[in-house]
Amino acid sequence: MSASPLTVTAPQLRPPFRYIAIEGPIGVGKTSLARRLAERWSMHALFERPQDNPFLERFYRDTARYALPAQLHFALQRAQQAQEVTAVYAAGTPLIADFMTQKNEIFARLTLPEDEWQLYRALARRIDASTETQAPRASAGSPGAAPAPDFVVYLQASPEVLFARIQRRAVAMELQISDAYLRALCDAYNEFFYHYDRTPVLTVNAEHLNPLDSDADLALLVERIETMRGRKEFFVKGTSL
Repeated sequence: MSASPLTVTAPQLRPPFRYIAIEGPIGVGKTSLARRLAERWSMHALFERPQDNPFLERFYRDTARYALPAQLHFALQRAQQAQEVTAVYAAGTPLIADFMTQKNEIFARLTLPEDEWQLYRALARRIDASTETQAPRASAGSPGAAPAPDFVVYLQASPEVLFARIQRRAVAMELQISDAYLRALCDAYNEFFYHYDRTPVLTVNAEHLNPLDSDADLALLVERIETMRGRKEFFVKGTSL
């Protein structure tokens, strides 16, 4: 007879943080890692839904023309996701997501010219303000804005590695991503997390770490998450900084 599955009540499976976000550029493995950690720690999982954005495929074909509608659609989607995050957080349920609701400006600032960027910011702020008035309160007496994660895992890989992974998984619209855009996106993520200080961040070199297929690699990463005590650390398989 097979053993009963362990649950979150087992000490070794209790999540070390109430709300964890996995971040990084396209192709780096955010969703796969979030799924494995959600299973390990019995956490509620929320995932991005880029396939729901009707402008995204056109954006990859013609970035200049479709950047603004694509980003505005993502702003509306993030507002809905912020409400989901707030509701789960308010219920006291451990949560893991393969995105941060606070990251929208990475993509908007990267892809929009200055005039459209200013328009986007104005509209996004209106959307955020509307969301805050409608979202459930995270705790008594607090506003309804989505909380920042308690911990962020930032996955890094070189543009060459990301490009190869995108080619292997062969999602049709992703195959249109240019090398220049991917390089600029990696730089934008690095810049964002260089300045980000709201939450402890574990930056992980994901080029030689395979937590999806390797239980040993997953265990290494889990150990770093569970034992990290500083605000920022950098983890490479075989060492940590």
